[in-house]
Amino acid sequence: MAEELIITKGNKEGVYKSLVPQIKALTTGEPDLVANCANIIATLKATFGFFWVGFYFVKNDELVLGPFQGPIACTRITFGKGVCGSAWKEKATFLVPDVAAFPGHIACSSASKSEIVIPILKENIVLAVLDVDSDRLNDFDGIDKKYLEELCQYVSELF
Repeated sequence: MAEELIITKGNKEGVYKSLVPQIKALTTGEPDLVANCANIIATLKATFGFFWVGFYFVKNDELVLGPFQGPIACTRITFGKGVCGSAWKEKATFLVPDVAAFPGHIACSSASKSEIVIPILKENIVLAVLDVDSDRLNDFDGIDKKYLEELCQYVSELF
């Protein structure tokens, strides 16, 4: 198990390329899903300083709050509602440059300005979503999408 996070400075893509293997090393051999997800969230928060980052797990017919870091969050989200529920319904990543312009956005925090949500799929079934919020408009791009999707593919293997 890794005990120290090495945060690379430089361009965003280089930071992700350094981070993803560290996350894999951190979680390898640990069988507990919640412990692994908590460490993944802490790693993302420490590295990028995201305003809010966390997992929502599919339980029955809702997304239920899992490990996160940031301000208090919505505890339950309905299928198809808000950015998280939409990503679950569509089984697709949602990159939202301005959450105020997203129809049906759920404002867990009025400070959130942009968001990216990635579904975690196994055998085409959504098990959870990774939700990342920024307090700045248009803060996420294709680089975030590429590497967070890669990370979520790995997370699906932990279920």
